[in-house]
Amino acid sequence: MRYGVVVLPERRWAQAREQWVRAEEFGFDHAWTYDQLMWRWLRDEPWFGAVPTLAAAAEATSTLTVGTMVATPTYRHPVTLAKEVMTLEDIAGGRFVCGLGAGAGGLDDRVVDPAAYSPRQRADRFTEFVDLLDKLLSRRSTTHTGTYYDVREVPVRPGCLATPRVPFAIAATGPRGMRLAARHADMWITAGRPGDFDALPYEETLPVIKEQLARLDEACERTGRDPATLRRLLLTGAMVGGTLDSVEAYRDAAGRFGELGITDFVVHWPRPSFPYQGRVEVLERIARDVLTVRGGERP
Repeated sequence: MRYGVVVLPERRWAQAREQWVRAEEFGFDHAWTYDQLMWRWLRDEPWFGAVPTLAAAAEATSTLTVGTMVATPTYRHPVTLAKEVMTLEDIAGGRFVCGLGAGAGGLDDRVVDPAAYSPRQRADRFTEFVDLLDKLLSRRSTTHTGTYYDVREVPVRPGCLATPRVPFAIAATGPRGMRLAARHADMWITAGRPGDFDALPYEETLPVIKEQLARLDEACERTGRDPATLRRLLLTGAMVGGTLDSVEAYRDAAGRFGELGITDFVVHWPRPSFPYQGRVEVLERIARDVLTVRGGERP
């Protein structure tokens, strides 16, 4: 099991830097931030950009892998995102994962593009978005003509440190998205039952995650991929609750989801108020009693 934490981009860097440095000191394998213009529950609160935040976080740490949770076609173009991803990975010395998602039709969509997309159109756009981003980051020059994107002889140089490109982590719960993850991703992301933002006790979400993992295995088999080669990340906090209630709850939840097949277990840095309300003291005890006592090496 690998362990991660999401740090909301809500603090000025003078204060935020401490969170990222402590995440590394605590022993987390990876740390993420949300790549959105605004957050559904915190629209009128401070909210900083993901790319500059991750660049600063990578510079402030030395072993922590950082990543987007998640970049979407909502306001990202594959060409400009490819340049930013290549640059972030370079700054991080390879410690970067590009988290990607289709977008959920929320506040960001209405601000940037008020056009309404059907679920099928959103899935079509995301498929083309991921396919093109993969080409841009894997080739010296890319030409592509599609439904949503049209690019001509675009270079992305000097290219990624990793070969053939940076790792992708794809958030998906539907069959098309899972097949896309099976084709392109190094890691698959789930946060539980899609569209349900009432956090349930983690014990009650185990059947949902088990069913999703089974469908992911089927998607891998249909695309000819060995399911064991795809990591599975569970993002807790919004739909999967109770994981930071105590050290015992954290250890139990990570163990039970790990038995199902989850390989990466992610929580949110505790906040003093909703959402993700919790106590940093619990996170500190988790670091002491769970994270720093593990054997083995970081990925």
